[in-house]
Amino acid sequence: MTNSAVTSSSSADEARVVDAVPTGLFIGGTWRPATSGATLTVDDPATGKALCEVADAAPEDGMDALAAAVAAQPSFAAMPPRERGEILRRAYELMMERIDDLALLMTLEMGKPLAESRGEISYAAEFFRWFAEEAVRIDGGYATAPNGTSRFLVQKQPVGVCLLITPWNFPMAMGTRKIGPAIAAGCAMVLKPAAQTPLSMHALAAILAESGLPGGVLNLVTTSDAGGVMEPLIRDGRARKLSFTGSTPVGRKLLEQAADKVLRTSMELGGNAPFLVFDDADLDKAVDGAMLAKMRNMGEACTAANRFLVHRSVADAFADKLTERMSALSVGRGTDDGVDVGPLVDAKGRDKVADLVKDAVDRGAAVRIGGEPVDGPGYFYRPTVLTGVPLEARLTAEEIFGPVAAISVFDTEDEAVAAANDTEFGLVSYLYTENVTRALRVSERLESGMVGLNTGLVSNPAAPFGGIKQSGLGREGGSVGIEEYLETKYVAIGFGG
Repeated sequence: MTNSAVTSSSSADEARVVDAVPTGLFIGGTWRPATSGATLTVDDPATGKALCEVADAAPEDGMDALAAAVAAQPSFAAMPPRERGEILRRAYELMMERIDDLALLMTLEMGKPLAESRGEISYAAEFFRWFAEEAVRIDGGYATAPNGTSRFLVQKQPVGVCLLITPWNFPMAMGTRKIGPAIAAGCAMVLKPAAQTPLSMHALAAILAESGLPGGVLNLVTTSDAGGVMEPLIRDGRARKLSFTGSTPVGRKLLEQAADKVLRTSMELGGNAPFLVFDDADLDKAVDGAMLAKMRNMGEACTAANRFLVHRSVADAFADKLTERMSALSVGRGTDDGVDVGPLVDAKGRDKVADLVKDAVDRGAAVRIGGEPVDGPGYFYRPTVLTGVPLEARLTAEEIFGPVAAISVFDTEDEAVAAANDTEFGLVSYLYTENVTRALRVSERLESGMVGLNTGLVSNPAAPFGGIKQSGLGREGGSVGIEEYLETKYVAIGFGG
């Protein structure tokens, strides 16, 4: 997700793209202030300074948004699939036309370099293009009963009003990955973006309205009180689906709340991805993949390689090559030309990375490069390589969510697989080997919903994304993604005589 043609932005451009974004709540097709008049501040994590204020929804605003979605649901469900698909297609085209401004906006509120932001906008837009095509492929079936006395009619219908909760680390793509299939299936929505990065979703809501999405189908509530606003909506009963991307502890709470009204749920939760490098791996390819799997989004990704498990015979060579690549990375404000690594999203995230690194070093890990925050404004942490990381270090069990590559060694395949699977999470695993038999054998043994085999990038709108164990429920993207927003209805047809 790089683009060498991206250059630094000007302060005038930054002010222009921020000023162009609606700052209210989007309810029933109208931008409006919070009922209380409250606002929350959106900061630039590279400077710690405020970018703007946006409306801060209260519980009553959330209920208004739910009522608007409920009112919009019947007519939107009845809209022809082709028309729903065309709305998504127009939104895709507008996103690509405005990719530079959308990327700059994302970099300002989230911190990632402009090249990565451009990559995310392209990736996010692809979900709209993909589900624009899936909207007209919703099918059913007609069959004869085995005894011949009746017929089976199977229909797919929208699940109903959906509650969508998105995270801060991919503020556009995590929205389109949920909104796209919901629109394609015919579901109205209430979406709550992360309070740290709401501007991307505000810009997207405006694009969807411009693309012809009827008022009330997408309702946007940004709030500093996520639990206070969303729990009443979950427990209300009028919404029929909850889709959440975020941490596993929050996901568990939401599942408990959703159980009250037996909501359909999709959960994309935490990860602890192992990155296995066997003795027969192409080390140059493995390091290329490691840079993708580790440093995408400054390591702030649920798919980020969290534990590098490297065969003892190649561990030193792999560490040398990886350290060389990490040493060449430029750290700075994501809007500046040539920057590879932007800030972490906030002080809490930076401090967690520092604590995990200190714990690993205290337990015997060696710092090859980095290992400390960057002095000055903003929430920067230096790209870091640790070697000799003991398996009992905290960062082998907790998501680092930062630019830290922690390397441990193994001697046998069984040892590597056991270490990789020794986690409550199971989102993605990475595997490098030139032995096709081992590749297939280990891929089957790894306990994760996705495997990157000789690649450091698994995300693709046309493929099913999701994990097992405590990494979540359901899948997003691919041909199965729209099924999460559809119910199956069976009609039994009696045949007399």
